[in-house]
Amino acid sequence: MSVTAVIRKNSYFDSVSLMSISTKANGIDGVDQAFVAMATEMNKAVLENLGLLSDELKAATTSDLMIVVVPSEGADGDELVPLVEELLVRKAPAAGSAEVSHRTIASALEEDADINLAVIAVNGAFAAREARKALDAGLNVMMFSDNVAVEDEIALKNLAHDNGLLMMGPDCGTAILNGVALCFGNAVRPGTVGIVAASGTGSQEVSVQVHALGGGVSQLIGTGGRDLSAEVGGVMMIDGIRALAADPGTEVIVLVSKPPAAETEAKVLAEVANAGKPVVVYFIGGSRDAVLAAGGHFAASSADAARQAVELSSAAASAPETLDAGQVDAVLARLTPEQVNVRGLFCGGTLCDESMYALLNDGHEVFSNIQKNPAFQIGAADSSRGHTFLDFGDDEFTNGRPHPMIDPSNRLARIVEEAKDPSVAALVMDFVLGFGAHEDPAGVTLPAIREAQRIAQEDGRHLEIIAYVLGTELDTPGLDAQRKALAGAGVTVTSSSTVTGEFARAIARKGAAA
Repeated sequence: MSVTAVIRKNSYFDSVSLMSISTKANGIDGVDQAFVAMATEMNKAVLENLGLLSDELKAATTSDLMIVVVPSEGADGDELVPLVEELLVRKAPAAGSAEVSHRTIASALEEDADINLAVIAVNGAFAAREARKALDAGLNVMMFSDNVAVEDEIALKNLAHDNGLLMMGPDCGTAILNGVALCFGNAVRPGTVGIVAASGTGSQEVSVQVHALGGGVSQLIGTGGRDLSAEVGGVMMIDGIRALAADPGTEVIVLVSKPPAAETEAKVLAEVANAGKPVVVYFIGGSRDAVLAAGGHFAASSADAARQAVELSSAAASAPETLDAGQVDAVLARLTPEQVNVRGLFCGGTLCDESMYALLNDGHEVFSNIQKNPAFQIGAADSSRGHTFLDFGDDEFTNGRPHPMIDPSNRLARIVEEAKDPSVAALVMDFVLGFGAHEDPAGVTLPAIREAQRIAQEDGRHLEIIAYVLGTELDTPGLDAQRKALAGAGVTVTSSSTVTGEFARAIARKGAAA
């Protein structure tokens, strides 16, 4: 295997930029594989696992940029590297443009003293330092960076709390503040539903379902995925509840999280009674009794959370779409007795969780890389068994690679591989639209879907493919275009994450009864 590697000394690029650049680099003609990343120990370990780590790359420091290209047969790596480097060149602003680049937070504030928010997307080793600078300067912070020590997160959130500021993150991927969507937010209409979420795709899902039902979002405050852990203690979610309780533009508050730590859940629910506004609580695996005892409105699903929020607000609510029993029966009739398993391949962690819990709560055994039960945990390199649901956005899949919402190529090979298993009845997957996401997630996945369908057909069986597109008609690409592209390929397209889980559960029930 021919490998060409270049090191750019002291050339820092943030993780968001490099994820996008890596995606584009892998699409260059003649490139079999491209790896563009900072020379962190984690990224060098990924290269070593791929057999691409040279002594020169091993000696690079964390401030150095690594460009590694594996050319296709007949291509020249030395000719391809400059094409990758072109992607790193930042175009100067056009004449008259208001866009200005600053190298430090301090210089940005010197230019515009009205700035009140900093988005931190630097290497995790430096993220806490930059966030502290921003907080000390009186700025709210959204930290997209991950790999930040929990001790730093606690200190930063306490500092923000003491100064009346938001500290969203680390690993916070979604927010909508004063009508502006940040990072992976979706384009939704403004309204009176406020959301505080320790889940990026979970908050996206609730926001787009609120939009679909005729409501709108006042604010969406992300907390970062660890906020409701026992260590962090829900500092940001509690401050978010208080902020929305004081916001005159918010009529209803929705809380969203994967399963929280029990002691932290109790602290958060204690805030519900003091909010002075209706609070809808969607904690996957949470307790209905505990939420009701706290004076909240318990939501059993993301769709249920959105429906209750819109109904409790002043917006005119439309009826939510539900699972079509006739459509389910038609699918079940096409399956062979041997097809008993469902395989979920997700880009969004909470979307994976919601579908997985639809089966778990029905008594089915489910293997997953995000399973809480150690007996049913599997790794990224493990083969599927029985019902298997994978979150391709989990750290094990994304080490050294872009998030699948940016580059879903990591999922493509698995789609084809799962189709070879004659026990598989259905593949279930998500397609996430929004700012920062892939420009055509359905389009880039359709070749793998068609190959999976071909494999099953040649084996004399039907492979059902169920897809949910998270987005709105205001997103680019638009929701309808993505749905039509999938439906045109024979894919069953669902209306919500909740319906997706219900569909998967119906197929699993058929398998259990076989």
